[in-house]
Amino acid sequence: MERKAEKSLIEWMKNPARQPLVVTGARQAGKTWLIEEFASNYFSNCVTFTFEHNPQLCSIFKQDLNPERIIRELSVLSNTSIIMNQTLIFFDEIQQCPEAVTSLKYFREMAPEYYIIAAGSLIGVATLRKSISFPVGKVDELTMYPMDFGEFLSAVGAEPLKDMIQECFEKIIPMSETAHATALDWYRKYLVTGGMPAAVETYLSTGNFDKVRSVHRRLFSDYGSDMGKYASPAEAIRNEETYQSISAQLSRENKKFQYSLIAPDARSREYGKSVRWLMKAGLLLRCYRVTSGLNGCKGTRDLFSFKAYLSDVGLLSTQLNIPVNNLLTGTGIDDQVEGGLTENYVAQQLVANDFEIFYWTSENTAEVDLVIQTDEGVIPVECKTSIHNKTKSLMNVYIPKYNPPYSIRITAKNFGFANGIRAVPLYAAWCLNSKMKIPGTTD
Repeated sequence: MERKAEKSLIEWMKNPARQPLVVTGARQAGKTWLIEEFASNYFSNCVTFTFEHNPQLCSIFKQDLNPERIIRELSVLSNTSIIMNQTLIFFDEIQQCPEAVTSLKYFREMAPEYYIIAAGSLIGVATLRKSISFPVGKVDELTMYPMDFGEFLSAVGAEPLKDMIQECFEKIIPMSETAHATALDWYRKYLVTGGMPAAVETYLSTGNFDKVRSVHRRLFSDYGSDMGKYASPAEAIRNEETYQSISAQLSRENKKFQYSLIAPDARSREYGKSVRWLMKAGLLLRCYRVTSGLNGCKGTRDLFSFKAYLSDVGLLSTQLNIPVNNLLTGTGIDDQVEGGLTENYVAQQLVANDFEIFYWTSENTAEVDLVIQTDEGVIPVECKTSIHNKTKSLMNVYIPKYNPPYSIRITAKNFGFANGIRAVPLYAAWCLNSKMKIPGTTD
């Protein structure tokens, strides 16, 4: 499977000022597979050390954190010569050994010639419990997300369609009717499958969406096990309640996250920790409300008002238990439920393209679904499930107030640009990037 994060790994490898690289992301988002694929393509020698259930390995780091000694012992343990500037050292599930995480600082300071990549789905969670001292500023960081829709198209062999979407996005020209319909069909399949590699692989090998949903349910079970392993029993219960509530909260007209909807006695003091836990585990995306649509809007965040999305839209559609046929045909789904699903999908694509996501509301409760910062300025984004939705809040409130360079409306409509609004089809949300030019301008 082609993963665009490989480009980031190549850039890290070529950077003479590189530091040990820490790769995080949700469990089974593809971290280990990508690193091993990268290693096989770009290194003649890679040594992998997996810390899970490996006390012998952990003991190497408990004596002291001298890189020279550690390398000698790792060479003996693996029966492999580890050569600086040549060998890639891969520490997998490194959060299982706090001393190994701390050692990355000393590798940066005393032995920067070694190529070191460390990965773990729960490194961030471990730092919340203060069981790990994370070497801030001494490591490079990369977050792995589920496959976006562009990566999904590559995986299913629809590369020509992906290239056409990219070209039409850049030139703002309509797709042919046939290609447009085909792309929408794939988009609906993606709503069922999502971007978790195991789910995509199951779809490719079986074509059976029931089996895809079995993969999702297995992931839910794994996440529940992680909650029990890396949290107290009371915290684990709150974490699971919070996670389960997201689908219901997104299915309401007011999608602002409300602790009171998790449980009758839920309070932000306790359940706010659960939100942070889920974010650190890569399971939740948080979208803060901002009170300005001007550059620097991040500084106007309302830290008490946010929307929460699942990190993968396929997991959300399974959690919502929407019948597969309804998703594939786009019929028979409650408008609010479909609206939340669509917004979650767009948020997932934006975050995978390194956007920080926000939303905006006026004093009169008019709302813009998402707001993003690009090189051209702050751009409002509306997400709609059909062609005919009227975006009154965007048209009548936000635009006159902030005069953005242009606005984006994501619907089932083909590409286009009129009246300062750029029409982007749902299947092209993955193309949005911070370098987008004002329509009609060139470099």
